[in-house]
Amino acid sequence: GLVGLRVANASCPDLLNHEFPKLQDDTPQNLCMYKNSVVLVVNTASFCGFTKQYEGLENLYKKYKTKGLVVLGFPSGNFRNQEYSSNKKIAEFCKNTYGVKFPMFAKSNVIDSENALANHLFKKLSVLAEPPRWNFHKYLIGKDGKIINWFSSMTSPTSEGLVNQIETCLLYTSPSP
Repeated sequence: GLVGLRVANASCPDLLNHEFPKLQDDTPQNLCMYKNSVVLVVNTASFCGFTKQYEGLENLYKKYKTKGLVVLGFPSGNFRNQEYSSNKKIAEFCKNTYGVKFPMFAKSNVIDSENALANHLFKKLSVLAEPPRWNFHKYLIGKDGKIINWFSSMTSPTSEGLVNQIETCLLYTSPSP
């Protein structure tokens, strides 16, 4: 199902070399399209104390998308089942409540659970950084497709530390091969 297909693409960083169905319509989307971008990956949930972080995430995306930032949302019910079961409901909630326009993917597991494994992206992130410990865990990935840092749910999307690191990553130009 939603494990994320591995795509043969030599120029794509390993971490982004996956395909996931989009939240809105299940169209498969290849994360390789975000190579050379600064990527903030977040596992989201609709009924969490941190759900209002959607607003800050959307504002970050709005402010920096033309400079090369993309925010990728991965809804999950792994932590106290704080997510709708239907992708359609999640999509409506995000759009209607927080005006979310950044890319969101179909609901999946972000940690291994008794009945299902984490999706491939989060499997890798868990090994390279740490597994998400709650909803709205954030991973910052540089233009080279490598993890720069990760932040707990407690870190607001608008926190100075996170914003500074995003700005630094956006300014960094990868050396030409």
